[in-house]
Amino acid sequence: MKALVTGASGFTGSHLVRALEQQGNFVVGLVRQSSNLARLKDCHLQLVYGDITDQNALRSAMNQVDTVFHTAAYVELGIVNEREMERVNLAGTQAVLEVAQSMGVSKVIYCSTVGVFGDTGTQVVDETFKRTQTDFSSAYDRTKYQAQQLVDQFAANGLFIVSLLPSGIFGPDDPHFRPVLQQFLKGRLKLWAGGDRITGIVHVDDLAAAMLLAAEKGKSGEHYIISAGELTTREMFELLSQETGLPVPREAPQSLVRLVGNLLDPFGRLLSWQPPLSRERVHYIYDRCVRVDASKARQELGWQPRSVLETVRGMLERNLTS
Repeated sequence: MKALVTGASGFTGSHLVRALEQQGNFVVGLVRQSSNLARLKDCHLQLVYGDITDQNALRSAMNQVDTVFHTAAYVELGIVNEREMERVNLAGTQAVLEVAQSMGVSKVIYCSTVGVFGDTGTQVVDETFKRTQTDFSSAYDRTKYQAQQLVDQFAANGLFIVSLLPSGIFGPDDPHFRPVLQQFLKGRLKLWAGGDRITGIVHVDDLAAAMLLAAEKGKSGEHYIISAGELTTREMFELLSQETGLPVPREAPQSLVRLVGNLLDPFGRLLSWQPPLSRERVHYIYDRCVRVDASKARQELGWQPRSVLETVRGMLERNLTS
């Protein structure tokens, strides 16, 4: 198979590139001129440089490609460039789909997010769930939801597309949780927020495996939730504490966290600075929860992920030795 991976230099994209190459596939990677290619060290893919909205670059990248894996996205909460996020997540997805359709690409595998379901509260939902949250929690929430709607429209119009909806993506080089883990291991993480917050977890390599299975067995137009299970923040730190002997960080009072988020938010917007807490981040900590059931991917795709505990322990071991 000749495959294109958009966002090939990113966290998910680079792990997918390695998984594809391990299977003997020829891989093309779409990256920006400014992309850091460190994650692609020792990979043998063909690089095509261009923006995700550049249809000429996309046509070059899709030349004689069988399957497109669309992982490129602007992922961030808090103080973000909403216009740029919309351009990448929505306009970029539209460009990928239009070029794939015009060039007769056999399959498109789209990396979405469980966030498209919106806030599900305490309800555990599957792929049949219809979003009930009428507003959006963030620009990321909005743009990924709109991109999913676009993907579904193209699928309905005949383009072969399978959508994977991962929960929180973890791994040893995870750009989001790894810095927190490193501070914990150094004994510097004394305070944390939202111990009851529930996080769905999937190892990045298990997500890559699910994308390969989706290309092999997935049905066009179908959605597959990709999650190995869930942990609360408190449970995660208790596990890390048991494994290392380091104390669990104290939990900050919710009222204090909300106050700090409200105070820092305007400064972040004024200075184009990403503060550790903002109104949006506080909202995700306390007010928004997405709980999912990934049985469909296990049953229809034969997906067999490592457990949540194995994922967290694996991250810990890799960071202790690095």
